Amino acid sequence: MGTTLVLTKILCFLLITMVIGSAMIQCSITYDKKAIVINGHRRILLSGSIHYPRSTPEMWEDLIKKAKDGGLDVIDTYVFWNGHEPSPGTYNFKGRYDLVRFIKTVQEVGLYVHLRIGPYVCAEWNFGGFPVWLKYVPGISFRSDNGPFKMMKEHRFFASQGGPIILSQIENEFGPELKALGPAGHSYVNWAAKMAVGLDTGVPWVMCKEDDAPDPIINACNGFYCDYFTPNKPYKPKMWTEAWSGWFTEFGGTIPKRPVEDLAFGVTRFIQKGGSYINYYMYHGGTNFGRTAGGPFITTSYDYDAPIDEYGLVQEPKYSHLKQLHQAIKQCESALVSSEPKVTKLGNYEEAHVFSAGKGSCVAFLSNYHMNAPAKVVFNNRHYTLPAWSTSILPDCRNVVFNTATVVAKTSQVQMVPSGSILYSVGRYDEDIATYGDRGTITALGLLEQINVTRDTSDYLWYITSVDIKASESFLRGGKWPTLTVDSAGHAVHVFVNGHFYGSAFGTRENRRFSFSAPVNLRGGANRIALLSIAVGLPNVGPHFETWATGIVGSVALHGLDGGNKDLSRQTWTYQVGLRGEAMNLISPSEASSVDWIKGSLAKQNKQPLTWYKAFFDAPRGNEPLALDLRSMGKGQAWINGQSLGRYWMAFAKGNCGSCNYAGTYREAKCQSGCGEPTQRWYHVPRSWLKPRGNLIVLFEELGGDVYKVSVVKRSVH
Repeated sequence: MGTTLVLTKILCFLLITMVIGSAMIQCSITYDKKAIVINGHRRILLSGSIHYPRSTPEMWEDLIKKAKDGGLDVIDTYVFWNGHEPSPGTYNFKGRYDLVRFIKTVQEVGLYVHLRIGPYVCAEWNFGGFPVWLKYVPGISFRSDNGPFKMMKEHRFFASQGGPIILSQIENEFGPELKALGPAGHSYVNWAAKMAVGLDTGVPWVMCKEDDAPDPIINACNGFYCDYFTPNKPYKPKMWTEAWSGWFTEFGGTIPKRPVEDLAFGVTRFIQKGGSYINYYMYHGGTNFGRTAGGPFITTSYDYDAPIDEYGLVQEPKYSHLKQLHQAIKQCESALVSSEPKVTKLGNYEEAHVFSAGKGSCVAFLSNYHMNAPAKVVFNNRHYTLPAWSTSILPDCRNVVFNTATVVAKTSQVQMVPSGSILYSVGRYDEDIATYGDRGTITALGLLEQINVTRDTSDYLWYITSVDIKASESFLRGGKWPTLTVDSAGHAVHVFVNGHFYGSAFGTRENRRFSFSAPVNLRGGANRIALLSIAVGLPNVGPHFETWATGIVGSVALHGLDGGNKDLSRQTWTYQVGLRGEAMNLISPSEASSVDWIKGSLAKQNKQPLTWYKAFFDAPRGNEPLALDLRSMGKGQAWINGQSLGRYWMAFAKGNCGSCNYAGTYREAKCQSGCGEPTQRWYHVPRSWLKPRGNLIVLFEELGGDVYKVSVVKRSVH
């Protein structure tokens, strides 16, 4: 379907949900070259991204209050279409997807909202936020005068109507795609802008990383630094829609950390160049619950080294240092929004940006760009020492109230400690490999692309075929076993021949494609080859990522037969979506109790692949955040009381975890941690998902693990 119709559809379903009242006074929101203008007053606006589906509704108020206490004015969030419309015409605005409740909570706390509608969000989110079914539904069309659009005038959600939304973003990071799309891309951008403005919401619209954003859309910058950025028209404000506070993690990768000294330096560089809107991406990263992580290979944790960590606890010194920065900036707001900076060189690497608003008002930002050496400078006949790679803020052009490299707050000491809650009534259920292909299957000639078959209803797809081996084959009389090779477009595969497990192979974050090769013991006559292909999150970024293949679409062959190689790729294959345990709904507290689980000492005896485990635990006392320690497991998925914690994988981090110096240009590979350890060992368990006693934990283990070493732990921060 056309992308224009996609945008129409998402705006329809979004706006139809926004039927909420407002207790706020109606606002006038405009902009000029200096800033966003609220009720006639220019504002320096400090914003933070908090994505509502990446935390629970019970966490939202606390997160937003911490953002406010940290000095923010605005909460920024994407709208996640695939979470809201899991199937065509079926909408979900409950639980973590209760967008209306989230925005009302922001409003009640007293902050504004920047709503980034998309429909494409990237965000390391499965399929970039697009519903997978969208690929397969031709000609979805919504007329411009249909019901949801007529209802818009009745909604009270935008600031012009008394609501908290002061900004909206249409599309996302479209600029990099323009080269590939050419004239069609430019036409789409113009259409999207015209449609958005035509909604007459009364608030400005933004496009990020889109230099050609047509008037009156404001084009904005994303990146680790944006002081170089200039809007495409001189009458638009300088906006930084994503100031990356850290970086995401991928299974098998290290944990990126961005020093707060550098992040604060990036912010002051932007402000002193006339910037007036900054959004931290992320301010709270949260958790990719369920199968929402994209990538592929994005971890379940989306902590992002943000000021508020995945569990909702402030991360020091990042939180407090930025809070002090925000206080210093707000002291300078009047001069910053009413004057242009006068730039004076103070040395080879040092300069002053001075803002004068009249009536004796004077604000100065003194910066030292040297990566190694502090500098002594003279400004207004006074002496100042500037640490390397830093800015000092002087709200009165005399006294330093903040320096980006001078950190006062102490570093958080984080520990995962025993909770005192133990697992009991452990049970095991084995997937029956031998019976796969007996239910709910399709048959086709040749190899099919995985998502075309599963429609992303499961991570798992069985590829099953049979091969006849002649009784005369020499390997049957003591010769060398033939070798089975499998070429996959991603992301993992487990290989079974005649019900026996012969190994696994995995793609990597660098290359999702991979090959499997191993000798297999075949018998004379019919042999059953069963390949379990696994998706580990669908791609969320890249040229035409919606066309990227997943699954076994390359070659499958046997090598070393008497007659040479045997290509199995073009023969008849049977396909079965999902696991037997998924079909039986073993994750459900009601269904799990109706299954004949192997219990007691027998449950310990089998650590084979493709095994389901269940156990119970009581909620730990206290209010500290909780996690599952899955260090003893291999790879799979986890559920608590029927709700998915996400994918787990004890993939060990490879990288360069040397020392980390805050000074110098930051990139995601600069300050790494966690080398030689599992990228993610602990998995967030929201307390709101628990009851006092008898909480059901279900694990599906692909590789074989020790469930008896799984534990519930508390996250302790000092």
